[in-house]
Amino acid sequence: MTYIINTLGCKVNQYETQAVETMLRERGHRPAAPGETADAVIVNTCAVTAESGRKSRQAVRHLEAEHPGAAVVVCGCWSQISAEEAKEIGADVVFGTGDKHALADAIEAAVAEKKSARFVDDPFRRMEFEELPAGAVDGRTRAMLKIEDGCVNFCTYCVIPYTRGRVRSLPLPAAAAQAKQLQDAGYRELVLTGIEIASYGTDLPGKPGLADCVEAIAAAAPELRLRLGSLEPTVITDEFVRRIAATGKVCPHFHLSLQSGCDKTLKNMNRKYDTAAFYACTQRLERHFPGGALTADLITGFPGETLEDQAETLSFIRRIGFAQMHIFPYSVRPGTKAETMPGQVPKAEKARRAHEAQAVAEELRCAYLEKQVGKVLSVLFETEENGLWTGHSGNYCAVTVSGKDLRGLVKNVKISGILGENLVGDLV
Repeated sequence: MTYIINTLGCKVNQYETQAVETMLRERGHRPAAPGETADAVIVNTCAVTAESGRKSRQAVRHLEAEHPGAAVVVCGCWSQISAEEAKEIGADVVFGTGDKHALADAIEAAVAEKKSARFVDDPFRRMEFEELPAGAVDGRTRAMLKIEDGCVNFCTYCVIPYTRGRVRSLPLPAAAAQAKQLQDAGYRELVLTGIEIASYGTDLPGKPGLADCVEAIAAAAPELRLRLGSLEPTVITDEFVRRIAATGKVCPHFHLSLQSGCDKTLKNMNRKYDTAAFYACTQRLERHFPGGALTADLITGFPGETLEDQAETLSFIRRIGFAQMHIFPYSVRPGTKAETMPGQVPKAEKARRAHEAQAVAEELRCAYLEKQVGKVLSVLFETEENGLWTGHSGNYCAVTVSGKDLRGLVKNVKISGILGENLVGDLV
């Protein structure tokens, strides 16, 4: 069987896609070659915004047209809450966010027996973490390990709790064992990911926290450098930062879920912190990871946000000095509280504010890159083109050098300048 997988959305979706693909390859199936008609087309969908849902539908229709006669498989967050619509647009197999092992079986049956299938359960009834094959397809140098699923924060703009359910965590012994397996397989960096990893362990006996998980993995796989997925500021306590820094394995790059730099807007979003608490988190990180990169998500034009609120946000992100930001105009997600909130901002104005924020973010990104010139950064090299090797530093800057046979190696690089979006330098 040949297949094509299209993945939308977050790193958890990317992780689950590689897990499904690993299972398919272990059964003897292979990805379709360029120009080859696939036996199965698989879309791992996203529902974080209405736009994500639209792109998910578009991806299904595109692959249907491109591979006539193929079994059409849809899974992920959008199909979890829109199963009937997924079926209406031609999906033969409709799964949600659960039971990826059964999904692999269903894909095979859809191709071999023309058998349709549907598995969309109530995510809040899921009590156990589903362990999946960790790693990365095609032996990349960086692997991912999903250590948590689910979220119960119930932010007013977000539908994800209804697609993923309650918090479920990978037990510490399993996390440590999988990390060691990945180290032994040759990986040199491990990204710990999940829907809301700050809540790691709240469902486990003894309630180990994220710091416990990091320490266990660092001890079991000491050759791996560790990178944390998106963090809620609530987890970034003095003790947490001190403990993860003490491992000596955590990369100095932290992606923080900011969303707004205005206290009024944060309250309307039902976020669990204000700007003062967020700023304190950044200072804790700076004390233990001096010069580290802070990146963040930001939503502009949230219901009720005024021009003054936007100005507060821009002032706040300048104060932090983010190395990079992902900025989105607010997108109405049907079924969320924010959908019916007063003060909806016109689409054009939301886009204008996003553009304005992006301009500030670009200034900050350039300023952060300039600060790297003259420094020595530890770089994991990944790709080569015309004798130039590119990889990522611990603080997640793209770095390019001239060299030979650097794939999968971690080398120190003296940064000499900036070329486009990359730093350039020389091997030390």
